[in-house]
Amino acid sequence: MSLQPEYQEWQQVLDLIKQSTESEQHEMLLTMLLTPDERDSLVARVNIFRELLKGDLSQRQISQLLGVGVATITRGSNELKSKSGDEKQQIAHLLKVD
Repeated sequence: MSLQPEYQEWQQVLDLIKQSTESEQHEMLLTMLLTPDERDSLVARVNIFRELLKGDLSQRQISQLLGVGVATITRGSNELKSKSGDEKQQIAHLLKVD
């Protein structure tokens, strides 16, 4: 008998998060899954994307504003560059970018 973990793919984790949201248990699940540092990093990442999509500040200014390294901003910028215009619009809408 071969033992394998129940969750082996990212999509399975996304489905779990969706299910937890539908049952209003997402806050408990995400708090349990993410350490305080990981939650802080996720908050920073959301703010990085928001600022990049707004386009008002340079990467260096975003770095100073959020207290993260320029390389972190660059990784976010590169991720955005890999998205289609439609995907960028969807992300901007989710992040309430004016």
